[in-house]
Amino acid sequence: MNLASQGGDPLSGLYFVNFNQDCSSLSVGTKKGYRLFSLNSVDDIDEEIHRNDKEEICIVERLFSSSLIAIVGLSSPRKLRVCHLKKGTEICQNSYSNTILSVKLNRSRLVVCLEEAIHIHSMRDMKVLHTIKDTPPNPTGLCALSPHSDNCILAYPGASHAGEVQIFDTVTMVRTDFGVFIQQVKMMIPAHAGPLAALSFDTPGKKLATASEKGTVIRVFNVADGTKLFEFRRGMKRCVSIYSLAFSPDSLFLSASSNTETVHIFKLEQFSRVLTASASYLPTQVTEVFSQGRDFATVHLPYGNVRNICAFTVLDGLGDDKPGLPYSHGDSDRFRELGAAAEQPPPSLLKIHDDDEFPPMGSQVAE
Repeated sequence: MNLASQGGDPLSGLYFVNFNQDCSSLSVGTKKGYRLFSLNSVDDIDEEIHRNDKEEICIVERLFSSSLIAIVGLSSPRKLRVCHLKKGTEICQNSYSNTILSVKLNRSRLVVCLEEAIHIHSMRDMKVLHTIKDTPPNPTGLCALSPHSDNCILAYPGASHAGEVQIFDTVTMVRTDFGVFIQQVKMMIPAHAGPLAALSFDTPGKKLATASEKGTVIRVFNVADGTKLFEFRRGMKRCVSIYSLAFSPDSLFLSASSNTETVHIFKLEQFSRVLTASASYLPTQVTEVFSQGRDFATVHLPYGNVRNICAFTVLDGLGDDKPGLPYSHGDSDRFRELGAAAEQPPPSLLKIHDDDEFPPMGSQVAE
């Protein structure tokens, strides 16, 4: 989450905050440099694993738990530096035609998003493999890259006035009539009526979650063919700004944070076939209500109207008798703990909605 383009936080001097691909660490960029925090266990939830106080940093992205990080300084917003943490050396640097708004990376690709262009690099040698030019104006640098290098898919807005998502294959090369190999847009998904606000892949890169600027409906699509898998209603009337979407490691849950104090957790499960069949005989407005899921659980933060980011992570040191956690899955998996802005909310703030499977029938907000 890049706050520098929005002025940052004048009180804390915070410019950037984000989780790495497997949510094992948190990266923070400030006016005094950047810091990396470990999220591997309950005891070390706030352990600082690296610190650099040399300059103002507006973007800092770490590649999983490796020593490789991508950095953009506030004084040079068009320059990307790739560095080695343990050696304290700079591996390479690249300059671009405009301000870098976001950087996404996995083990195969590094993606640099500008307002009207996206550059795709190979992680092996940092060569530019492809540049997507003349993209619709994207002032926030909204895009998502699949964490899984075997399914290396990029998603970005296909329009500035509507919620179209372009799905781009960053690996597969297509031969043109002129004998040139290029990469291509895999498909376009008409996700929402309004402009997009958030995008997120699950860990295998097979599902894509989307939200629009209205923030009332969240949808999950199959990346392979663009079909809609799930649709969740965050609220009925109140429009909010969705700040982040995140899948759990097993792709069974989806979290959504916004400018409100509530983080919603949705369970990815199909509705009853009987209910679905019955709803098909009802008016369209009523059918849409029945087909939309509601949150499985919520986490209430002690503040609102503050930009935030949330994620699921697996923490060592949590036992099966711990209360207030959204989900456990067998002996081999630890409880999933929701990290919102890198803070663990008190268990009393978590509510599980066992009897609230369907939303109340009422007025709809076009999404």
